[in-house]
Amino acid sequence: MARLITGIAELVTNDAAFGAAPLGVLTDAALVVEDGRTAWVGRAVDAPAADERIDVGGRAVVPGFVDSHTHLVFAGDRAAEFAARMAGARYDGGGIAATVAATRAASEDELRLLLRARVAELRAQGTTTVEIKSGYGLRQADELLALRLAGEVTDETTFLGAHVVPAGVDRSDYFRALTGPMLDACAPHARWVDVFCEPASPHAFDATEARTILEAGRGKGLGLRVHANQLSAGPGVRLAVELGAASADHCTHLSAEDVDALAAGQTVATLLPGAEFSTGAPYPNARRLLDAGAIVALATDCNPGTSYTSSMPFVIALAVREMGMTPDEAVWAATSGGARALRRTDVGRIAPGCRADHAVLDAPSRLHLAYRPGVPIARPLDLDVHETL
Repeated sequence: MARLITGIAELVTNDAAFGAAPLGVLTDAALVVEDGRTAWVGRAVDAPAADERIDVGGRAVVPGFVDSHTHLVFAGDRAAEFAARMAGARYDGGGIAATVAATRAASEDELRLLLRARVAELRAQGTTTVEIKSGYGLRQADELLALRLAGEVTDETTFLGAHVVPAGVDRSDYFRALTGPMLDACAPHARWVDVFCEPASPHAFDATEARTILEAGRGKGLGLRVHANQLSAGPGVRLAVELGAASADHCTHLSAEDVDALAAGQTVATLLPGAEFSTGAPYPNARRLLDAGAIVALATDCNPGTSYTSSMPFVIALAVREMGMTPDEAVWAATSGGARALRRTDVGRIAPGCRADHAVLDAPSRLHLAYRPGVPIARPLDLDVHETL
């Protein structure tokens, strides 16, 4: 069935064929959706005939948000840790152990229910593509379970056994498991491998360890991602670029050499301002990266310890207010930027052939995403639930 969507005051396509870069904005627009794909895009006056017509009443439509960095498979709560940080406690990654204990103690059914509730929460706010990492099991069976559950709700699954070294486990033994039997078991259920490369944390992995883990994952056919330069300047970003990783995530503390490396390569700098909001750390300097020519994405980093938000609109508002991005740059980074970080061409834009993953705003313009922070104006364009439009 072909469905014609009309009454679009402003359509953000992220495609230069329809308007000026980067957003390719069309006003008084329409689009046709058929078989789960966008079939036609253009001015409403030029719209073709269709089997059904849906009027969104002068709202804006944007590509569904692409949240390319989340940790959604977990149990437990770390609100007390957040309160302690707000009172001055320092974050060093050690709090992950509390989530590991709670996650290991939860049943498969409990974890599935928690995961599905979080996915529903982020989708209700306009996110249509989500990456989900393991990393709160840190044992072979638990990491495998996390990836199996994640695979029930997304194709973008990431093996993050190298989140931290679990308490009470010999570092060398755990490293051998990460690059051996645990990787062998988990790789068939993952698209990506990730590592928390952070020499400033005693719980995370240094550059030599990270390189070995990433290369072992690549040997199993996995794409590469890196938690890089979150707590301090370090080797993570340049390692990610050298190895051709799809994304270097966090990028909070960057040297001039790090910025130059990102600008010269194809590794996306995925910025996670929800983490800085939650930890009180300095925000990444997105303006510096953009001016250098680096590709920037935005994601929530949704996790129980350092960024317990599922809202991409909130992340957009933070990026504009705190990181020097314009509203248009932030919208692009939350859609096409996230798609680039996942090396996807079928999401993050609205053009013929792309997936029909669209978000509708209770506003006439994409500018309201940053202009009205905290207000739930974004939701998926659900063509089967007309009364929500």
